[in-house]
Amino acid sequence: MQRSGEMYLETILILIKQKNTVRAVDIAESIGYSKASVSRALSKLKKSACILVDANGYIALTEKGRQIAEKIYERHVVLSNMLVALGVDEETALADACKIEHDISDRSFEAIKKHIEQKCRQK
Repeated sequence: MQRSGEMYLETILILIKQKNTVRAVDIAESIGYSKASVSRALSKLKKSACILVDANGYIALTEKGRQIAEKIYERHVVLSNMLVALGVDEETALADACKIEHDISDRSFEAIKKHIEQKCRQK
């Protein structure tokens, strides 16, 4: 899946956690994109079986979509927390984590996560 699709799924997951229900307008407001752009992206996510949209426009993640969203969200949280712990200001850490989370390999991310968990157990 492309970076933009992952970003949309992550955004949907975050909005569901915050509001329980999500519509295209919520996504557009959250990420600052036009409703038309969001509509195109949601159409692609529907075709790839990552989301469902009901008759009222409410969006739900499929199991496939939820797995992708949770994977990206976990990476975002872990990487941003790691960068803050290294002394990076929060705004920069969040922006950089958002870039890294889509490109880092599973192997490298798991190694980082394992390292952080080991350091936390040592404390």
